[in-house]
Amino acid sequence: MTYTLYGAAGSGSVPVEAAMTLIGLDYRVIEAVTWEGEAERDKVAFVNPMRQIPAMITPEGETITESAAILIWLADSHPEARLGPGLDDPRRAQFLRWMTFIPASIYSMFWVRDVPSRLVGDDAAAQAEVRLRTAERIAKCWGLMDSQITPGRFLLGEDLSVLDLYVAVASRWTPRRTRFYAEAPRMAEVMRRVDALPELQSFWSKRFPFTDDA
Repeated sequence: MTYTLYGAAGSGSVPVEAAMTLIGLDYRVIEAVTWEGEAERDKVAFVNPMRQIPAMITPEGETITESAAILIWLADSHPEARLGPGLDDPRRAQFLRWMTFIPASIYSMFWVRDVPSRLVGDDAAAQAEVRLRTAERIAKCWGLMDSQITPGRFLLGEDLSVLDLYVAVASRWTPRRTRFYAEAPRMAEVMRRVDALPELQSFWSKRFPFTDDA
């Protein structure tokens, strides 16, 4: 009953790996650092035609792509782990809202900023402007989310969820945690708590080691 996950340290596969770690699933990671070139993207092509990570193959042989979809599926498939509100939970609507807000409004920016030439060609000045504006957009989105969410101990209240894991990883990408803390002070306290979870300390050190700014 082994899950296979195509991913990379520091990437969008990390919250999925963290969730599987907390649930106690048997899984293996096939490293595919897709931002390092065609050969790495080709590793993923047969499971995800977009050649993007994460992509997961379940023990039954089903392929699931998109980090938010995988995280929601894991939470729903393992209710005993209490990593997401169920269908009849009053927190369910906000859970789905923010689980889709992150990839739609924040994660999607990285397709643009990681390789600006995709949209603006080889113009160095235009590429620099794209990186600047996408960083500002990401920061603004974190601030918008912070203004509309009322955390408890965790983002949805007193229970840890895959939403916390998702934000804990995505908030460490550009413009990084220092800016995130400034834009999203209420969520900042929750992320510090997620960073410090004893059951994930070994995991974080292996898959996304902390730095002074993250």
